[in-house]
Amino acid sequence: MNKIPRVPVREQDPSVRATNFEEVCLGYDRDEALLEASRCLNCKNPRCVGACPVHIDIPGFIHALLDEGESAAASIISRDSSLPSVCGRVCPQETQCEGSCVLGIKGEPVAIGKLERYVGDWKIAHASKETEKIERNGRKVAVIGSGPAGLACASDLARWGYEVKVFEALHQLGGVLVYGIPEFRLPKEKIVGPEIDAVKRLGVEFVSDVIVGRTTTIDHLLEEEGFDAVFVGTGAGLPRFMGIEGENLNGVFSANEFLTRVNLMHAYDNRYDTPVFQAKKVVVVGGGNVAMDAVRTAKRLGAESVIVYRRSEAELPARREEVHHAKEEGIEFKMLTNPVRVLGDEKGWVRGLECVEMELGEPDESGRRSPVEKKGSNFEIECDAVIMALGTSPNPLIKSTTKGLDTTRRGCLVADDEGRTSRPRVFAGGDAVTGAATVILAMGAGRRAAASIHDSMINDKL
Repeated sequence: MNKIPRVPVREQDPSVRATNFEEVCLGYDRDEALLEASRCLNCKNPRCVGACPVHIDIPGFIHALLDEGESAAASIISRDSSLPSVCGRVCPQETQCEGSCVLGIKGEPVAIGKLERYVGDWKIAHASKETEKIERNGRKVAVIGSGPAGLACASDLARWGYEVKVFEALHQLGGVLVYGIPEFRLPKEKIVGPEIDAVKRLGVEFVSDVIVGRTTTIDHLLEEEGFDAVFVGTGAGLPRFMGIEGENLNGVFSANEFLTRVNLMHAYDNRYDTPVFQAKKVVVVGGGNVAMDAVRTAKRLGAESVIVYRRSEAELPARREEVHHAKEEGIEFKMLTNPVRVLGDEKGWVRGLECVEMELGEPDESGRRSPVEKKGSNFEIECDAVIMALGTSPNPLIKSTTKGLDTTRRGCLVADDEGRTSRPRVFAGGDAVTGAATVILAMGAGRRAAASIHDSMINDKL
């Protein structure tokens, strides 16, 4: 067993980073990356590959980095992932590739995510600006949404010779990568922009400010514009609320709205005329990665920030790294606490949040123990803003404007594992099908749908 300890990654000091929007994790330099890569055992049956939703050849790229250098490692990753610098930063490696690493059985797993980030960043720094010469096959595919599912689908189809056009509703490309994930976790100009540029160099065309369902429709794309197939990767941007008293008060936000204003519209930057309400004390309701992003963003905007979550810390769905970083930055966690009413002042603004204490009962369908209210345990948290980070569901616009497209009761598109929907020639994947999930799972769905489209094309099934 490898005796080299896991190479720690450099980070901004917590007291400094809690006041800025610069990236928290500084990544490996070359010497650190090579030392960490040398820990990989190059297993004959690499469990890490099976645990990766896009099945990157992880031992292959790590040992290519050691033996041949960054270019060879980047080439191996690019076979399966078009967003290595993104995934190296935001994927939940601890429950996927690193969680399956054999070194983690008795020690620390290989820092696969940090190595992927290092190689991805090297590729960005050394990328050619020329468009790749790929012979086109005469078939056209429309991709709706430029988030991770759409980008992954578009990349694979373009490599196989398809003419691909991506339609994005917002003014900036990237979907959740630009509107949902804060700058301090995923730099937009430095990382997201160049990763999308690499997809453009495959010959993919992008069109922004197009709302499919309003500007155009799926039926129009198929029947009037000559597309052979459509992939729907529109994500899940419709926020959920609790339905409790006081949610319509001024100072109550969805995390989706709050993060979009700050991330996409630069509300944190005084050079932009897109301000956001800056509270003195913010309570964020929820325990996932979006909740961590929202509460850490509020902290950077100058607020005293609190997380309220109805289960215990052991049940927090957020990445351990994000919870650890939040605690380092001074975020307060109130576990086993559930809101029952938002309190307002005489002018209609938030003045507090009434909560009850909870205790864990029997496991629910997901296997997590269900929280049960403690009677008579009501108490108040003083605050002037409440951010609801309770998950999201797909926008119903696509369903309501497309013939023959089935959805679930939660509004998600119905699609099989290969992305086929109930409508011929229409495929879907990512959060639009599963509800809010991770970037890498969306990418995996986009790649499977691309393979399904390709298979259907070459076998004359479309």
